[in-house]
Amino acid sequence: MVEYLTKESFKEKVFNYEENKEEWKFEGNLPCIIDFYADWCGPCKMVAPILDELAGEYEGKMNVYKVDTEAERELAAIFGIRSIPTMLFVPLNDKPRMSVGALPKENLKQVINDLLGVT
Repeated sequence: MVEYLTKESFKEKVFNYEENKEEWKFEGNLPCIIDFYADWCGPCKMVAPILDELAGEYEGKMNVYKVDTEAERELAAIFGIRSIPTMLFVPLNDKPRMSVGALPKENLKQVINDLLGVT
């Protein structure tokens, strides 16, 4: 299931940027995808059902989160979100990687397998 994050839940589940200003420290126990989106964004609406499907397919293996850039402007600013959708792919033991734009399901699955190490 896709989970919507606020600033507070983001700090608990992904990255507490207020405590760890210098270095990335992932707070989660499963790799994740974070979709930075807005309700008015057409490409975001196209990606949403794909992310819902992937959340179901990979349940228990990775998490899928969404951050509303309109409601969570601070998070969007911290990650330099200038275009949406933007996805942050967060592996367990490596630095996160960002991708701008709507990706088709097959491309997302390849990133999940290759970058996040989830099969």
